[in-house]
Amino acid sequence: MMMTEENEVESTLSVCGHNIQIAEVLKDGEMLSFLIVSQKLSGTGEYHVHRNYDDFEWLQHNLFCQEDVAGIQGVIFPPLPAKAQVNTAAKVMKQLGFLSLGEWQPYCKALEVFLQQVAAHSILSKNKAVEVFLTNPDSPGKQKVKKNIFNRLSQAVDGMRKEGHKDVDDFFQTARDHNLVLTNCTKTVTEKLLEVVQTEQKIAVACGHFSAALLLCVEPGDDPNKQAFSKVCVKLSEVFESMKKSTTGVSENDVSTMGLGLDLESRYQEAIKEMLFRRTCKLVELEHARRNAEKAKPVKKAAMEELRKAAETEFEDISRVAKEEITRFEAVRVKMLQQAMVQWCEKQLLTAKECADQFTQHLEVFRGMNFK
Repeated sequence: MMMTEENEVESTLSVCGHNIQIAEVLKDGEMLSFLIVSQKLSGTGEYHVHRNYDDFEWLQHNLFCQEDVAGIQGVIFPPLPAKAQVNTAAKVMKQLGFLSLGEWQPYCKALEVFLQQVAAHSILSKNKAVEVFLTNPDSPGKQKVKKNIFNRLSQAVDGMRKEGHKDVDDFFQTARDHNLVLTNCTKTVTEKLLEVVQTEQKIAVACGHFSAALLLCVEPGDDPNKQAFSKVCVKLSEVFESMKKSTTGVSENDVSTMGLGLDLESRYQEAIKEMLFRRTCKLVELEHARRNAEKAKPVKKAAMEELRKAAETEFEDISRVAKEEITRFEAVRVKMLQQAMVQWCEKQLLTAKECADQFTQHLEVFRGMNFK
């Protein structure tokens, strides 16, 4: 599920960006450590590095801190999943949703996709921090992190004032309107599917418990009636154990296909929302600069004009990059969701066929039983 251009960009990294994998996750108390494996472009081997979540945040901060890159605030940054709280199950479920299921496999997959998308991005992949993160055996997270240009506190303060500001470009106003709808809808659909998965998991657990309980009804002895009853209990136990495996398989399929697909879509819609908000803030700044230049006294006129020109250039760069990013995203997102749906159908069909074969065997056994 890659949110990247169909044509791969020319890589500036020493690794194959699309082959980055998280091969293992280790739990040390409340800390998770991830083994990241990257294939060398030279074809002579692989890089193996261990990273924790602080290291991922270090990489994200470095990507945010590229003030010297023209239009950087117009980039739709690949969304980094929230930090996992290892020993607080309820909080993890609320923060991570699907990513908290499956003994951290979905979470590792989300981090893996994040790295693949960063490495495949035409702007972000050029940052030296990406190469360091993927190839340096030492943990980079201990280095001092600079204050980045996307301070969330300042966003929260300015949000009520700027978020509803009318855009001067119909393209971006339409994008903002669509994003508002899609963000809410995607979040709702993701939450509803998560409820379905949790219900499937509860059903699987209940089937397992009932299967075990049936075995407790088995009675020893030579009494034909007891033997017949015990035989039925054993067989029914096997049936409910098959039901447990079937429901568990359906649940796992939901998570690994549609669950991860909707989770990524939801987080990307939030990333688009943040990008559009940054651009709106720059629009407000530009309008202020223009008004200040118009009202400036002669002694300050030249300085105000310079500020206006600088604001216009920055806003134009952000808008140019943002338009390219939105166009690219829209071209890929439908294919990404389609891929998730196709995978979901294929896996569920395979699981259904396997379950049908198992239940057919159970049925034949019951038909052959003599209860007289």
